[in-house]
Amino acid sequence: METAIIITSVLLILFSILALYDGFYLHIFKYKLHNHPESKTEHYIHTIRAIFFPAILYFLFLSQSCSLSFIIGLVIVALDLLVLALDAYTEKDSREFMGGLPPWEYMLHLFVNGFHFASIAVFLSIKLQLDNSQIIILPTIENQNYELLHTILINLLPGSVLVGLLHFFLCFSKTSIFWNNLTSRK
Repeated sequence: METAIIITSVLLILFSILALYDGFYLHIFKYKLHNHPESKTEHYIHTIRAIFFPAILYFLFLSQSCSLSFIIGLVIVALDLLVLALDAYTEKDSREFMGGLPPWEYMLHLFVNGFHFASIAVFLSIKLQLDNSQIIILPTIENQNYELLHTILINLLPGSVLVGLLHFFLCFSKTSIFWNNLTSRK
């Protein structure tokens, strides 16, 4: 269990660093996907996923008060997988303005999503146990390494909420114009 908690922690950190670079720097600053009509759907999809991430952090990883929170977290993860499939399907048309998705960014997306879902899978191996042909959800994880994971999660939560809110507000023309003016100042 201790090793799995450390692996989950490392995977979440790697995911967060790459997701910040991809979803914040590339999508919002460099390519400004929210400004391109052909990329609106992709931006909306990224907004949904940016909102799902802090919810996953809270309900799946952090909230240990009841099994219902964990189940809610699993449902959000399932929805996130569906939205990821939609993202992959729409991305080709969305990036025509820049000649398509660069191969290096495609590889970046593979690593970002790989780290994201691997962290969830490893955490599930900690939280779920098979006993007499039934699945048991451990109500709490009591382990010194879980304190490290908990600290990482608590520190990721505010930033992920802010990124989700920024994506959301960029869905609207007035706040998008405000953001563009704010970020184009020199």
